[in-house]
Amino acid sequence: MMDLPLKEHEDFKYIETGGEGPPLLLLHGLFGALSNFEGIIEHFSKEMNVVVPLLPIFEGNLKVPTVTALVEYVSDFVNWKGYSKMHVLGNSLGGHISILFTLANPEKVLSVTLTGSSGLFESGLGSTFPKRGDYEYVKNKCEAIFYDPAVAKKELVDEVYDTINDRIKALRIVWTAKSALRQNLADKLQGIKVPTLLVWGKHDNVTPPEVAYKFDELIADTRLIFVENCGHAPMMEYPEQFNEVLANFLLEVENKKGEVVSHSA
Repeated sequence: MMDLPLKEHEDFKYIETGGEGPPLLLLHGLFGALSNFEGIIEHFSKEMNVVVPLLPIFEGNLKVPTVTALVEYVSDFVNWKGYSKMHVLGNSLGGHISILFTLANPEKVLSVTLTGSSGLFESGLGSTFPKRGDYEYVKNKCEAIFYDPAVAKKELVDEVYDTINDRIKALRIVWTAKSALRQNLADKLQGIKVPTLLVWGKHDNVTPPEVAYKFDELIADTRLIFVENCGHAPMMEYPEQFNEVLANFLLEVENKKGEVVSHSA
């Protein structure tokens, strides 16, 4: 990945590209890592200020990492950084957090991009206590996230395996996953008023295509794009296609914002 240092300030750990445009806040999933967004970071690093906070699911001062607590963490981070207008993108659990963050901070969000987002329905590794000590099981679970199992490289499988074999981390995964499952967002989605891009793998086994259709139905201003032969993380399986779709969407949002400014001037 780009040689970006992991910055630390008190309880915040994050990377930030410092590009010229508005912030693009990327929120990772339950087993997510900064590397999941490598393609997005490299593509948008100069034209936008791409920011990826490391969510304190496994470490940090959150005693119980519930979805609500993680949303508050992101809000605290954004307030500390002083971002006023940003684009927010979330994958899986990160999408769930993106929605709740946007509902809590509507004045700060210009657009939302959801890819394989939880919040309506998800079937994943974390809802029951993961099987520890069984590498092949973990490998199969990781491969099932993608349409092409080869995308689940050994480094990724090793990272997940090490995580769930740490008893405390495994417990925190279960706490977080259960809190997400308990918090269905169907009755809240009409509160999302900003343009929303939905990018979904046509073969997503974790949040199937029906979930994308439901988000599309319940959020007012949406564009829904399906990626063929793709699983739960389109930005990892098809980074070039994902970045092209995202770039066009962000340009459209920025142009509309400019029109609003010029009309009101």
